[in-house]
Amino acid sequence: MPRKRWAALLLLSVVFATLLELAGLSAALLLGPMIAAIIVAYVGGTLNVPKRPFLLAQGLIGCMIAHSIPASLLGEVLKDWPVFVLAVGSVIVASVIIGWLMTRWQVLPGTTSIWGAFPGAASAMTLMAEAYGADFRLVAFMQYVRVVLVAIVASTLTRFWVSDASVAATAPVAHILWFPPLNPMDFAKTLALAAGGAWLALRLRIPAGPLLVPMVVGIVLQNVFGMTLVLPPWLLALAYGLVGWSIGLRFTRPILSYAMKTLPQVLIAVVTLITLCGGFAVMLVVFAGVDPLTAYLATSPGGADSVAIIAASSNVDMPFVMAMQTGRFVVVLLIGPGLARYIARRSGIKDIPGR
Repeated sequence: MPRKRWAALLLLSVVFATLLELAGLSAALLLGPMIAAIIVAYVGGTLNVPKRPFLLAQGLIGCMIAHSIPASLLGEVLKDWPVFVLAVGSVIVASVIIGWLMTRWQVLPGTTSIWGAFPGAASAMTLMAEAYGADFRLVAFMQYVRVVLVAIVASTLTRFWVSDASVAATAPVAHILWFPPLNPMDFAKTLALAAGGAWLALRLRIPAGPLLVPMVVGIVLQNVFGMTLVLPPWLLALAYGLVGWSIGLRFTRPILSYAMKTLPQVLIAVVTLITLCGGFAVMLVVFAGVDPLTAYLATSPGGADSVAIIAASSNVDMPFVMAMQTGRFVVVLLIGPGLARYIARRSGIKDIPGR
């Protein structure tokens, strides 16, 4: 029986991931397996992702984030630091206020709304939320609703500025090289960093450590010691799939029912945040002279990978967009846990792990 469930899970994961990839959604490799896992769990399929592969998957995602933070990022930020500080700060403040209001109105339990509203990479926010006691399933629900809406809005707006809209819609899928040539030694070092960092974090009991330790060490090794992080698409697909399964398989019927009941409020919150970020983009256009599409993509709330793919197929200032997105993500990583705890204390709330 378990073999049939795993086979069904794998088949559904491939189907959903493929459909979402064809739709041009960059989060497809995680969303597809997560949706498949939710379906299997809902119909009564009791499965658990083995602990060690899941830890390795977190380590690989940490390495992926490190790979996206080159030394040149600092130079890009310093070049226009007042603009970056105001834009990044505005988006974070807006998201925190929305998360706090949802918490006060008890839309979601504990600090779940705060973690769900944070404009960081959705996979990282979900994994960190679990480590800090929030209901990561509902955090994932809120984060990925936003990822989908941001991708739809950004893609739609891009069509007004890009003459060949079909390029923006189809280029991401066409250019995936699943099995590129790689350096065996660099690949082995990357695997060692992911596995070793996750193991060390577990031994030291660092919250969200299996993700954060490989990420921090990877940034240092890459930008100070010249290490080349090798993460072929097939490996990242496996890592995303394991994380998606781990999240989805823990969606019980009561949790899924609860999530669906909160969908209208979550949609209102997400649309409000997207609209506010659009307002910040207008200010960048008016006061900093940034072109409209660059400004919107730079201030888009989360889904940095989605924004990167859309920006790559558009006529925008790519370094500015990615510096803004990555810089904001780093800030959220640094202040997110402390901020969530502070708001929880001020609001007199506690999280309910495993709700």
